[in-house]
Amino acid sequence: MSPITILIDADACPVKDEIYRVADRFRAEVRVVSNAPFRIPDSPRIKRVVVSDSFDAADDWIAEAADGLPKGKCVVITADILLAERCLKAGARVLKHNGEEFSHASIGGAIATRAIMADLRAGMDGIGGGPAPFSKTDRSRFLQALDRVLVGLAR
Repeated sequence: MSPITILIDADACPVKDEIYRVADRFRAEVRVVSNAPFRIPDSPRIKRVVVSDSFDAADDWIAEAADGLPKGKCVVITADILLAERCLKAGARVLKHNGEEFSHASIGGAIATRAIMADLRAGMDGIGGGPAPFSKTDRSRFLQALDRVLVGLAR
């Protein structure tokens, strides 16, 4: 039986340490994909993948890897909605850093909202904020969601 593989869009991921801990419990493989090297735990199941700094290089690597893994054995961690869509099409489960799971039912609305927000930001001429700061609640929700997804995939 092939192991579960977790692919992390790591450049802006605030929950890498949490992923390592949960993955260890499930004996899952982890690929930490980024444009720059990150320090990773010393574990044979955790591998660093450094891609070029060209546009979407990490996204392309993750989407291709997800497509090459057995269906039902891959979890992708990303906040990138377009990458999430690609990975869902490849048969992966996809979680945002705050624990929200992208699904085939929700991805269309997420893409539409992304487009609307981009238009609104373009019209604000530099005025506005960004996303809310990452909170302890987000971290807790993420841990619960990752555990739930991995339990489901391990069955």
